[in-house]
Amino acid sequence: MRRKKKVMVCVTQQKSCERLIDYGASLISSEHDELHVVHVVKENWKFFGQLKEEDALEYLFDVSKNHHASLSVIKAKDIEKTLSEYAEKHKINSIIMGESFEKDEQQNMISRLQEKTKVKVNFQIVPVDFDDEKNVISLE
Repeated sequence: MRRKKKVMVCVTQQKSCERLIDYGASLISSEHDELHVVHVVKENWKFFGQLKEEDALEYLFDVSKNHHASLSVIKAKDIEKTLSEYAEKHKINSIIMGESFEKDEQQNMISRLQEKTKVKVNFQIVPVDFDDEKNVISLE
C-alpha cells in the first residue's frame, strides 16, 4: 500500500506565497493525500490591522481552496514550535518553505524550524525564482 502524502506548506500573508502552494499541490498525486497550508503569526501582532493584510488572507484562502488544501491561521508566541507541533499532530511527511535570504542560522526560519521539528520530515525549499521543480532544494 502506498504511503499517504501529507504536505505542509508554510506561508506568510504575502500574495507571493502562491508559488509555494502551487508547488505543494504538485506533490499531491491521490485524493487520499493531504495538503495543509499553514500561517503562524506572533500573538501580539495585529493581523487584520490593515485592509491589505485582510485581502492577502482572503487570497490565501482562495488559492488554498482551489488546490483542495486546508488553510490554518494560528496565533502563537513561538512560530517554529507551533509549526513543528502542527507537523507532528498531522503526521506531515513533507514541509514546503520559501527560500530564506538570512545567512545567520539564528535568523534563518528554515534552520530554526528544522531544529525544533522532532518528527522525520522532508524539507523542500522553493527558491524565489521558482520556475521548475529541479530548482527546489530538498533537505532531509
